[in-house]
Amino acid sequence: MTTALGATPTIVLVGHGMVGQRFLEALAERGLTATHRVVVLCEEPRPAYDRVALTSYFSGKTPEDLSMTDMEFIKDHGIELYVGDPAETVDRAARTVTARSGRVFAYDTLVLATGSYPFVPPVPNKDAEGCFVYRTIEDLLAIEEYAKTRATTGAVVGGGLLGLEAAGALKGLGLATHIVEFAPRLMPVQVDEGGGAALLRTIEGMGLTVHTGVGTQEILTGEDGSVSGMKLSDGSELGADMVVFSAGVRPRDQLARDCGLAIGERGGITVDEQCRTVTDPHVFAIGECALAADGRVYGLVAPGYEQAQTAAATIASDEAAFVGADLSTKLKLLGVDVASFGDAHGTTEDCLDVVYSDSRAGLYKKLVIGADGTLLGGILVGDAEAYGTLRALTGSVPPISPESLVLPAGADSGARLGPSALPDEAVICSCHNVSKGTIRGAVTEHKCTTVPEVKKCTKAGTGCGSCVKVLGQLVNAELEASGVEVDKGLCGCFAQTREELYEIVLALRITSYRDLLDRYGREGARGGDGCEVCKPAVGSIIASLAPTIGASGYVLDGEQAALQDTNDHFLANLQKNGSYSVVPRIPGGEIAPEKLIVIGEIARDFGLYTKITGGQRIDMFGARVEQLPLIWARLVDAGFESGHAYGKSLRTVKSCVGQTWCRYGVQDSVRMAIDLELRYRGLRSPHKLKSAVSGCQRECAEAQSKDFGVIATAGGWNLYVGGNGGATPRHADLLAQDLSDAELVRLIDRFLMFYIRTADRLERTSTWLERIPGGLDHVRDVVVHDSLGICDELEQLMRTHVAHYRDEWAETINDPEKLARFVSFVNAPDTPDPVVAFVPERDQIKPDLPLLSIGLRPADDVLEGSAR
Repeated sequence: MTTALGATPTIVLVGHGMVGQRFLEALAERGLTATHRVVVLCEEPRPAYDRVALTSYFSGKTPEDLSMTDMEFIKDHGIELYVGDPAETVDRAARTVTARSGRVFAYDTLVLATGSYPFVPPVPNKDAEGCFVYRTIEDLLAIEEYAKTRATTGAVVGGGLLGLEAAGALKGLGLATHIVEFAPRLMPVQVDEGGGAALLRTIEGMGLTVHTGVGTQEILTGEDGSVSGMKLSDGSELGADMVVFSAGVRPRDQLARDCGLAIGERGGITVDEQCRTVTDPHVFAIGECALAADGRVYGLVAPGYEQAQTAAATIASDEAAFVGADLSTKLKLLGVDVASFGDAHGTTEDCLDVVYSDSRAGLYKKLVIGADGTLLGGILVGDAEAYGTLRALTGSVPPISPESLVLPAGADSGARLGPSALPDEAVICSCHNVSKGTIRGAVTEHKCTTVPEVKKCTKAGTGCGSCVKVLGQLVNAELEASGVEVDKGLCGCFAQTREELYEIVLALRITSYRDLLDRYGREGARGGDGCEVCKPAVGSIIASLAPTIGASGYVLDGEQAALQDTNDHFLANLQKNGSYSVVPRIPGGEIAPEKLIVIGEIARDFGLYTKITGGQRIDMFGARVEQLPLIWARLVDAGFESGHAYGKSLRTVKSCVGQTWCRYGVQDSVRMAIDLELRYRGLRSPHKLKSAVSGCQRECAEAQSKDFGVIATAGGWNLYVGGNGGATPRHADLLAQDLSDAELVRLIDRFLMFYIRTADRLERTSTWLERIPGGLDHVRDVVVHDSLGICDELEQLMRTHVAHYRDEWAETINDPEKLARFVSFVNAPDTPDPVVAFVPERDQIKPDLPLLSIGLRPADDVLEGSAR
């Protein structure tokens, strides 16, 4: 099929990656999608996705989560998107593009956004089975499948940005991982020798093996032709079942070469300042395939976005030029913050370096200062908190001394610098070239009052996301400067934050929500009933401090009962049909056969649905509220206790079998997991807590996805904190390493109590660690080095909790007064709820959802209350 030139001019876009999608958005913003036919030829089997966040796939994100393409946008603007149908040839004389499918499209304007391809060194056996590149979602799917079935050890060729991301992916898949980098340090383009050394120490501390200053000479293979190892340029060999090449990229310019467009000496389609090819005025090139007018091929997304906007403006006959771009980058690689900006390597004549280095903490900060005091650039490793501010100040003389910009908080007496000190012309979001002045205008002129509103208005923070924190600070500062009060209170009842309320309760030994509200609530809230935000939050604070302040630690005592959420109110998890689930504690996932039989008998006798949980426990679903005490009584008699699956408290401490059974184990992970779970059971906190203990670096217990995770080493235990699975996964950060049993427990005590003390309501440790000023470094200073002098107090709070722990199920079944609440109907305590009914499925039961939707009494063929 040939599409002829006609009255409606046609723009054909070849390539639909991040830059291609930004080009389409720029066309729409300029109204060109209304006046032009727009055709997109996409090679991959899916439309544009976030390649910058590619590695997050291994942290739980799906390909759909990574998508950057709103199909409603495509439809609303009449864009013709052909997925899995790349351009094969271009006839510039006829102005046509032929796709793989045979479709032929005529064009008025052709835009090439073909991106780049991975460079694979020309070494023997580079195409052997078990060799992969790291570039697309399909590459990741193939790596994941091979790692699951064929590999235990992986090697990554390349120690740059993508190489470290690939190494993190292999480590996350449970492989022992090697990194091979030809340069003398990791990330040689972004960091200098000092930054590379700090990065190396941190990464080796995570259990990865790094080989720098050597190249890959040959891929070794076994008898079946698959990868068995690598031979390095120094003559050494290393065993590996999988090799991932991530040694840089090259411009994908073959289509342009074939149709006679000018190509740079080292690749890249040669374009002018308008991103128009120097050979043909009807053809543009943008992104990683383009050799810009300044002689560079830009491999970052932000310059690609600028090129996309420039090309769209030129097509719309507007003035625009791309004359170069900021190469600043901020990344979190293997959980380590790494950033570089400006003249990071100090190539400017007569420049000076201001350096702060802490080898023990894995920190390295360098600022490059000009002879006149101008900030020229810098490198940050381990702590990139100040990146947004420093990058925006580049090219100007900072208002405070350079030393104050790199020293940690509290290390000097100088003033600290925040984003409010930046000039309006400072670029805050380099991905979309959004200045501080534009952000301020969104607040003052467009009446935006939240970060999401400012994002929508300006696009700031919608690219790589590294500016979001500064963005939030600017929005709040501008609101306050405009006279708009930024209320940081917990809710409409309290002007204080949760952290402030915790300190009040602890200092004044307040044991009652009513007392706290009447004394410290907002004027209009005193004497009232409170709200559903502050009641459970204050209830949690009082419960976590109960033995210290003299309150009852039992959450259903007196006033405390009225403060609890639905689940805590009945010490069980409410399910969708009004029934409850029961989860007994199984410390460390270890259970004797006799106890396993008890759970089976209870589930059988009460007709419960049973399922193994991700936390190595057994969940029993389908209990009516009046059955809960009966079930608990049998469990308690058998030696079980509450697993607190219903509470904002410690859930589980998973474990692998450790050195007791596993040939790779180096410590007794099961014992440690049991000890930790029994120590922290019942500890009420701002949000649920999960933990795990792995017996070796293979990390089978997934400790780095937990709030606090422990990994065994030959020298003791490594402690990781702030991890999270679920909807917003985050790898935990290394807090301390090679700890003895006593040192490990002491640091966890301090960490948990500091988190409980300072976190916001319903804030997981992962979010808290990102939010708290100073981040991981501050937390390490407080809980490891006792910088605030509060560690004795934190440890005493934990000792008090441990000494006063009581099982809530046992407390309940032994108190007739407490048992009275466990009924479906207060006025008919012996009557079960008729809507709580079930139907059979796979030899078990499931809720009768049609019955639930209409709320009728069950018919005779429905299983009522339990399985028949």
